[in-house]
Amino acid sequence: MAELIAAGSGRFRVTGELTFSTVPLLAARSDGLPAFPVGETVEIDLGGVERADSAGLALLTEWLRRARAGGCAIRFSQVPEQMLAIARISGLGAILPLDGPD
Repeated sequence: MAELIAAGSGRFRVTGELTFSTVPLLAARSDGLPAFPVGETVEIDLGGVERADSAGLALLTEWLRRARAGGCAIRFSQVPEQMLAIARISGLGAILPLDGPD
């Protein structure tokens, strides 16, 4: 199971697995979040992600689209190496604002 936890103003933390079996439910839950703040940068910390596949990257792409449509920036921090590798291979590394693990 994956969770998206509010961690303060414009900050969220994702925990669990971002896989084909968990992403649809997390995507549906994130639809109910307040709109991203216009002109602000939202940070989504992925340091708690234990495992991810291409469905996880699809979710990040959707969140990026939603943020841009709402007029704000988004940054993904603590992105696990597994997700960074998939992003590089798929060409999404140049599109998604991904910061690797510290």
